[in-house]
Amino acid sequence: MSTMRILARYILPRLCVYFLVLFVGVTLCFFIPRITSLDPVLAVVNRLSAYGAYYDPVAFEKMISALKKLYGLEGTLWDQYTDFWRRLSVGDFGPSLNYFPMPAVDIVYNALPWTVGLLSLSTLLSWFVGNVVGAFAGYYSDKRWTRVLEVFAISVYPIPYYVMALVLVLIFTYLLPIFPSFGGVSIGVKPSLSIEYFSDIISHALLPALSLVIVGYGWWFLSMKMITNSTRFDDYVVFGEIMNLPNKKLFFNYIMRNSLLPQVTGLSMSLSSIFSGALVTEVVFSYPGVGYVLYVAVTSGDFNLMMAITTYSIIAVASAMLLIDLIYPLIDPRIRYG
Repeated sequence: MSTMRILARYILPRLCVYFLVLFVGVTLCFFIPRITSLDPVLAVVNRLSAYGAYYDPVAFEKMISALKKLYGLEGTLWDQYTDFWRRLSVGDFGPSLNYFPMPAVDIVYNALPWTVGLLSLSTLLSWFVGNVVGAFAGYYSDKRWTRVLEVFAISVYPIPYYVMALVLVLIFTYLLPIFPSFGGVSIGVKPSLSIEYFSDIISHALLPALSLVIVGYGWWFLSMKMITNSTRFDDYVVFGEIMNLPNKKLFFNYIMRNSLLPQVTGLSMSLSSIFSGALVTEVVFSYPGVGYVLYVAVTSGDFNLMMAITTYSIIAVASAMLLIDLIYPLIDPRIRYG
């Protein structure tokens, strides 16, 4: 197939869908907070009133006008919408209500490394272990050890990850005080390129990561075992067995490689959702990631911060799906686009 035909028949339609998804998602992100009862200007006024602040009417009106401008609430709904896209084009979501006058996007950037470090490693680890063990369990489904692993996966899969987090906190911070129970780093520890600093970060991240890995392993194991059980009876695998191919080649080249294809798509979706964070797990452990920041934003009505997190999440998910859609023909050689 020529380059122009690939561009016209495969790449361009997907790019159009990508930009359409971004437009619809970001538009919904703009309108949903405005049809709720959240009012950041009123929240600021109430907060100042709680401290006994008093303003004369003229100063009060000027303050209201300045706050509306800061939070993008000035003018008609159409004016706010066009101003939102203008500010979005330069990455400006306005100031955060909770951390005023700090820009909302700076708060997201500060929290993102914690979430990326926690979720990327736990997601990749649970994906790798779950799929490898699940593939072996599906291929050797008549063995006793596969039944033991399956019972364990079935037991942990239905458990919500925040319940698993609470159980781990109870066991390893109260009954057996081995790991710290909250935070991303110990109080008073200054960032540095030292072994002590990184070991402190790892010790704080182990329990949150373990809660995600255990539950994630259950899903990847069960889905991979089911796919492998189906793939091992496909025609090309049966033909390979008739040709007396080595079991190792049959398993890795014919069964596992083809069974991993839908799992790669699932991995891309899991990695793209990193931007929204593991909200409840981060709240349980008071882990300073995007999920914890989102929880604080929702409970305090800080919709500039909510919009920043939600918008970047939409962009991350849409971009991940576009990327996997474009490289999928390279992963699956059976796909042909005429």
